[in-house]
Amino acid sequence: MAKSMSLLAAGAAGAYLCSEAFVPTVGARAQVHQAPTAQRSSGFATSAVLGVAAAGAVAAATAGTTTRGRKMTTTVSRMSFENESGVTLPLKYFDPLGMSKDGDQDTFRRRRIAEIKNGRVAMWACMGYIVPEYFRWPGYCSPSTDLKFADIPNGIQALYKLPAEGWAQIAVFIGFLELFPMRQEADRIPGDAPGFGKLGLPLPKKAEPDVNSRSLDSEINNGRLAMMAITGMIAQNAFFGTTGPSMWLPGSSAFEGELGVQAPVGFWDPLGLSADGDVDTFKRRRAVELKHGRICMLACVGYIVPEYFRWPGYLSPEKGIKFADMPH
Repeated sequence: MAKSMSLLAAGAAGAYLCSEAFVPTVGARAQVHQAPTAQRSSGFATSAVLGVAAAGAVAAATAGTTTRGRKMTTTVSRMSFENESGVTLPLKYFDPLGMSKDGDQDTFRRRRIAEIKNGRVAMWACMGYIVPEYFRWPGYCSPSTDLKFADIPNGIQALYKLPAEGWAQIAVFIGFLELFPMRQEADRIPGDAPGFGKLGLPLPKKAEPDVNSRSLDSEINNGRLAMMAITGMIAQNAFFGTTGPSMWLPGSSAFEGELGVQAPVGFWDPLGLSADGDVDTFKRRRAVELKHGRICMLACVGYIVPEYFRWPGYLSPEKGIKFADMPH
């Protein structure tokens, strides 16, 4: 506040001094001699007006500079990571929470390492939710407690079935990976470890950003998708209490032979609208679903294509509106 008042005072004083620095012409000097009192009053009023105007200009300039500074900082911070891996269409630079708006390179690198690691874990977790529904390892998970792999339930119920010794083994194994083969070194790109090189595979070969850019972009984006997917799977599992078909398709089994029924989702009716088994109602809703799906596919294309192509010519010649003038 004190700094703003100082700027205003300095602006007003500068405007006053500048107004006195303008020298009138010869004709004006004659008029001053004829009416000195009135001219002095007019000159003082003019100086005061200029001073107030200058003060307003200084305040506006200060506010404008602050606003432009904030916008510029955000833009510069955003552009500082535009060339990193994972910046692809249509989202481009993905930072919905603005966590990297400060432009800190070290913080960005630490968070990118965590993002890649969590994405890889989430991709494995998604597979771990689906595969046990079709395949289980033979034999025993814990011979001492007579616990077979086939006896361990899928999903979050497995957390309560696994013995404490099993959890201890898992913790020790993860600690070993973090300290040795999967440790992140400063001379390697995020996600590239001594024992787990390109794409986190157990290979000594380093990932090369220039050569493997497409693979690295795909890994980051698929990891983001997997993190959202496993969150949804755990929520569904907790809500329905199972990882079977009822978790994915609650209350809908009368139309398992219809089109669109495929793994891993099977018959997709998350709201259970066809739970009553009414064939006519199902056909009507299926027709609506197909129609809306086609419209949405065209709409998605319509969102992306205008960023790179616009029809030439006029949309409305009468009003002079070109296709290129239409906002996206």
